[in-house]
Amino acid sequence: MEAPPVTVMPVTGGAINMMEYLLQGSVLDQALESLLHRLRGLCDNMEPETFTDHELVYLLKGQQGNPFILRARRSLSHPNAPWHLRYLGQPEVGDKSRHALVRNCVDVAASQSLPDFLNEMGFRMDHEFVASGHIFRKGAMKVVVSKVSRILVPGNTENTERMSLSYLVELSILAPAGQDTVSEDMRSFAEQLKPLIHLEKIDPSKQRH
Repeated sequence: MEAPPVTVMPVTGGAINMMEYLLQGSVLDQALESLLHRLRGLCDNMEPETFTDHELVYLLKGQQGNPFILRARRSLSHPNAPWHLRYLGQPEVGDKSRHALVRNCVDVAASQSLPDFLNEMGFRMDHEFVASGHIFRKGAMKVVVSKVSRILVPGNTENTERMSLSYLVELSILAPAGQDTVSEDMRSFAEQLKPLIHLEKIDPSKQRH
């Protein structure tokens, strides 16, 4: 079965039933410091927040069609913080002139028994990973620069292996449905990051793992 695309959004608060506007790209390890320097100059917080999160992706297989996917995430940097349960909807096809991918996003805080609850509900864990990196903010926009690592021994977040020689970069805004003008703000911001990185509207249906 094809795994869903990795999306790395750290557990820094939740928003219920909003639309996520998203642009993605990647930067090689050796170019990371140049990108961080540029982001410090452009964003509201010169010194970014840092995070290290453990995410588990759960599937619920139905009789037909695609499985229902939920993501459970916890902070390894702050073990006592709540877990977060996130649902990401299918991207809206709609207006092709939109500068960003748009999809429904439901994000709620949960207790540490979340994995047990999902298993009791019939979900099964498909894969897990650790993401660590930096968070910048510019108004309503959030820029997440992260390194994704696979977990070699199930459940052991100390035993990991980096998945690539690059960092995933995601520019996003959470907004109510219909606020498509925010994608223009995102496009303008992304232009200022060139040529260090080209943030694009990625079609998840064309991604493969």
